[in-house]
Amino acid sequence: MKIRLCLVLLLFTATSMAATGAADPAKTLAYIHRAWPTLTRSIDDCSALRDGRATTRPVVWLPHELPLPAQLERAGKACGVDVRRLPRAIRQIGDVDATKLPAQGLLYLPHPYVVPGGFFNEMYGWDSYFIELGLLADHREALARDMVDNALFEVAHYGGVLNANRSYFLSRSQPPFLTAMIAALLDDPASFRNDDARHAWLARAYPLAVRNHDVWTRPEHRAGDTGLARYFDYGHGPVLEMRDAGYYQGVIRWLLAHRDEDPGDLVRAPQHPGATEAARLKATSCDVAASKVCADAWLGGYRLAADYYLGDRAMRESGFDVNFHFGPFAGSTHHYAPVGLNSLLYRYERDLHDFAAALGKRDDAARWAQAAAARKAAIDRYLWQPAKGLYMDYDFVARKPSDDPYLTTFYPLWAGAASAAQARALQGRLPLFERRGGLAMSTHVTGAQWDAPYGWAPTNWLAIAGLDAYGFHADARRLAGKFTGTVDRSFAGDGTIREKYNVALGNADVRITAGYTQNVVGFGWTNGVYLKLHQLLDRAAAPRAAGRPATAH
Repeated sequence: MKIRLCLVLLLFTATSMAATGAADPAKTLAYIHRAWPTLTRSIDDCSALRDGRATTRPVVWLPHELPLPAQLERAGKACGVDVRRLPRAIRQIGDVDATKLPAQGLLYLPHPYVVPGGFFNEMYGWDSYFIELGLLADHREALARDMVDNALFEVAHYGGVLNANRSYFLSRSQPPFLTAMIAALLDDPASFRNDDARHAWLARAYPLAVRNHDVWTRPEHRAGDTGLARYFDYGHGPVLEMRDAGYYQGVIRWLLAHRDEDPGDLVRAPQHPGATEAARLKATSCDVAASKVCADAWLGGYRLAADYYLGDRAMRESGFDVNFHFGPFAGSTHHYAPVGLNSLLYRYERDLHDFAAALGKRDDAARWAQAAAARKAAIDRYLWQPAKGLYMDYDFVARKPSDDPYLTTFYPLWAGAASAAQARALQGRLPLFERRGGLAMSTHVTGAQWDAPYGWAPTNWLAIAGLDAYGFHADARRLAGKFTGTVDRSFAGDGTIREKYNVALGNADVRITAGYTQNVVGFGWTNGVYLKLHQLLDRAAAPRAAGRPATAH
């Protein structure tokens, strides 16, 4: 209750200050500095146990092998929460089928963490990296370290860094930023009392970072024979966090209205199938007997194909929910070797090389250097399109590259995977994405939130930091000024910081027509990126050292 009241007062104060004022970065910064406590949760905070997607009594799930922490036992009694133990120890994501749990709930984490905001009331996988950058920029080192330690705890006890710490996310991860989180903490002078403490912490973190890398090399995550990875969720049918079938009915409605764009996601089926038809649908669509959402996901004589549901789940692991870049409603996400994911894994493998070298593990270091080199060769073979001067996602099922440019084309710059010539070509393609208020996700307006004209803090940061790392300082500063200006104008208008922005207009006027329609107030990763962009704008451009291009955290 106290946190909710503080948040209301904070928003009221900020709104009163900003509603009629001009854009003022000082006011935006002041809001961000004060906002972190309102977004911070811990297991003994009853508001942390609230799930905006659930209407039942709160449940906290404890790892099977972990003794009951006294803090959690007290919280369970004080907050009226059921504390339960997972049915078995988890080695890999997907080991526990959440559909078999008697109730969905929060997954226990031992340390405080920052949530994105709004109904996102848990610790998210890739959000946490950008939040951590903001915490370090704001000299909140202890909380930043708590975030990284929680991510490592997820690897140790839940099989990998999860989409978020809810039981219905036990089947998938999110874009792999764990080693970048580790590196950012190690590089921060105030995060450890001395070098010995830093080294000891890395020695504990390194094997867990390796284990999290294994998530992406399992057969299910391989993109055919390309040597690259894809997104994949180990569940089947509609996602468990979906309250009702409205979203999936909307997908069917759109596909029926755009039959020439249906990749095969529609399946003819009755609304109320008999036993024989239900058995067939279990293989061709989803299990109507096991899921009410599945049973209700029918419209006009059609249901959605099982392959669509696999793609829908993979889309959620990608973090890009919803887009039309990977097919209508991203239903073909699992057919692609994405530029973004494989760039992140290249950086991950280079980080593991550096960690192993720092720990004196020379054989490990050599193995990770070889893995990174092999991935870079595959990226150059399958994803780099020299005639277009762009990295393009590769459909390994159809065996052809996408013809739809996407902002993730700049991820190889952040990862240090591009050559100087490739970087120059990419820099020349900025006009495809650059708008008044920053970088748009794509070149096509689809009505989905992860397409044009919308721009997001994390993807703007990765592109801008990558450009800066390769020496395109003027471009980086110009784009940083555009995106921070968008945040400032929006804040001046209503006193809030948002999940995403309309970069064509340079404000928060976001009107989604396909998928999720909200523009959530908070917002963790926008706070973090805003602080990092200000750091970039405030410092003078510094010459880069020779050798491997520097990568910006």
